Amino acid sequence: MKKYFFITVFVIISTALVGQELQNFRPQQVVSPEISGGRVTFRIHAPAANQIRLSGSWMRPSDTEALTKNAEGVWSITINAPPPEIYTYNFIVDGVSVNDAANIFVQRDGRRFLSVLLIDGALTANYREANKRGNVEHVWYDSPTLGITRRMLVYTPHGYAGSNQRYPVLYLLHGGGGDEEAWSSMGRARQILDNLIEQGKATPMIVAMPNGNAGQQAAQTLMLPERTNSPSGPSANADMENSFPDIIKFVESNYRVQNEKSHRAIAGLSMGGGHTVRISAMYPNTFDYIGVFSIPPFLRFIGDTDTEFYDRLEEQFRAQNRNGFKLYWMACGTEDFLFEYVKESRTRMDAIGFNYIYRETGGGHTWSVWRQYLVEFLPQLFK
Repeated sequence: MKKYFFITVFVIISTALVGQELQNFRPQQVVSPEISGGRVTFRIHAPAANQIRLSGSWMRPSDTEALTKNAEGVWSITINAPPPEIYTYNFIVDGVSVNDAANIFVQRDGRRFLSVLLIDGALTANYREANKRGNVEHVWYDSPTLGITRRMLVYTPHGYAGSNQRYPVLYLLHGGGGDEEAWSSMGRARQILDNLIEQGKATPMIVAMPNGNAGQQAAQTLMLPERTNSPSGPSANADMENSFPDIIKFVESNYRVQNEKSHRAIAGLSMGGGHTVRISAMYPNTFDYIGVFSIPPFLRFIGDTDTEFYDRLEEQFRAQNRNGFKLYWMACGTEDFLFEYVKESRTRMDAIGFNYIYRETGGGHTWSVWRQYLVEFLPQLFK
C-alpha cells in the first residue's frame, strides 16, 4: 500500500514540476499590431534574434525601420499611424522575412500570405463588416471550351436565400498573379458590396469571380494540375475569353438572375481589365456595363508585331460603340506604370468617337486603388 502511495505522490510532484517548466518555456504572449491614439505598435517575441526590422507597404519599397528588444525578448516599434487604408507588412528577422505571428488578419496575394494593418477612417469604412452580410460560395463549373472543371467564387447579397427575386450580375475579374480568390482576399469585395447595398448606394446583385488563368482549374493552393499557356501577348488571354460563355451559362443556370444585357456587367483590374475589354467587344450584345481598371484597352504587348490583331480590335470597338451600352467606365492612377499607355489608348478611342467615361486618380498599380475603383463603380450599375 505504501508503495502505491509513494508512486502516486511521485507522479503528482513530477506533473507539477513539468507543468511549471512548461509554464516557464511558454512563448511570450504579445499584442501586434496595437492601434491607439493615432499610433501603431508592432511586436514580435524573438529572444534569440540579433536584429529585427519592420517593412510595410506604407513605406518606400527600400525602407525599413528597426525594432528594439526588451528583457523578455520582445521586440517592438511604435510609429505614427499611416493614413486610413489597408496595408500589408512583415518583419525581417536576421535577414529573413516573416509574418506577424500575433496578427490573425492575413491576405493571400498569389503565392504570398501577408500580414494586414487596417487603419480606420472614411476611406476604409466600407472595408469593415456590414450589419447585413451576403454569402460567398466556392463553386465548380464545367468548361467544355477548356475541357476541364473549374472553380469560381459567387457572391449573393443579403436576403437572396429567402426570396424569389431575380438579380443582375456583375462578372468581376482579377489581375495577373491572382486567381478566383483575389477580389475577396485582397479586394474586400464582399465587405464593399455588403456595405454599399446596406447603405442603398448599390443595387443588390450577384457577383461572379472566376479564375482568369485559363490553364488553372482553381487557385494554386488546391495543388491541382495546370496547363502551360503562352506567357505574354494576346494568345495568353484567348482561351479565357473564348471560354467566358461557359461561365455565364453556369451562373444563369444555377442562380436567380436577370439574364438580359441591361442586367449584366463585367469589370476587371489589370489583366482582368484586358479580359473585360476584349470579352465585352467579342460579345457586344451581352454587357451593358463595362469597367476597365488600370489597363489600356489598346495595350501593345512587348515584342508583339501582330498589327492585324489591333486592327481587328479597333473594328470591334467601333462595332461595340455602334451597338451601344449604358456605361463604359475606365480608371487609372497617375503613378501607374501603364498610365502613359492608357493616355495613348484614350487618344485612339477618342479618334473613333468611342463613348466612355474616364476617372483619373493618384496612386499606382495597387489594391489600394482598385478597391476604391470598385467602391466608385458599383453604385453606377443597373440604374
